[in-house]
Amino acid sequence: MHFLDMILVAIGLGCDTFSVALGIGTAREHRPGQELRLAGSFGLFQGCMPVIGWVLGANVVSLISAWDHWIAFSILTAVAAKMIYEACRGHREHRQEDPTRGRTLLLLSVATSIDALGVGLVMGIRSADIAIPCAIIAMVAFAMTYVGYHFGRVLSRGFGRVAEIFGGLVLLIIAIRMLWM
Repeated sequence: MHFLDMILVAIGLGCDTFSVALGIGTAREHRPGQELRLAGSFGLFQGCMPVIGWVLGANVVSLISAWDHWIAFSILTAVAAKMIYEACRGHREHRQEDPTRGRTLLLLSVATSIDALGVGLVMGIRSADIAIPCAIIAMVAFAMTYVGYHFGRVLSRGFGRVAEIFGGLVLLIIAIRMLWM
């Protein structure tokens, strides 16, 4: 795989992390470290999933591919619905758990990196080297998540609850899009 191809694949995979980070950035009361936890987790999962795909091989991935989009759809829809509900409710003191921690972070990391599993499968079939592409994918996902989070944060400052609802709708659109991928 050529370097430019690796960068383009990494950017393609990072689009979901950027969009999810944008949604989270619009909906949160911001605390130091959230963007680094989110970007670190998304980057780690985006970088590791191709390795898992590379190792698993075509038989196992074909079993997963029948329903992977439903898993991603369900996770993103649940997070989006909760974001929209809480934005409409308007009670800041009863906010949802921090999506940059715990189970929610883990689920979002998996949901945004399922496509990277397929990339790893293709690389395994072609007997391609995996280390450098995975490192590039991880770095690009980290950067795109970080930028998406901060862009969402800027939107939330100027537009408040409207930005929170927008963030939830972005996640919902991504979730629906997962069904046709």
